[in-house]
Amino acid sequence: MYAVVKCGGKQLKVSKGDTVNVERLEAEAGKSVTLDDVLLIGDGDKITVGTPTVKGATVKAKVLEQIRDKKVIVFKKKRRQNYRRKKGHRQYMTVLEIQEISVK
Repeated sequence: MYAVVKCGGKQLKVSKGDTVNVERLEAEAGKSVTLDDVLLIGDGDKITVGTPTVKGATVKAKVLEQIRDKKVIVFKKKRRQNYRRKKGHRQYMTVLEIQEISVK
């Protein structure tokens, strides 16, 4: 059984036991989180597509840790103008372990 979940502006395909990185959620490590924006649920040959979400479907996950992602370098340049700008950014991430996918 798998589900497509919307979290942090992105869509993730998850199944039980998966470990995923999502944009930062306000939860401490060890706490449980419920994701309600389930867009699709697949169970073998049976696929349920939501309009826009599947009614009564939830995904329960456990927060493993709060981390920061790899650094992304933003470099701007205009040739022959001596214009160069370099910035770095590290996104805050939450590591989730998917525990249960349920449909009512």
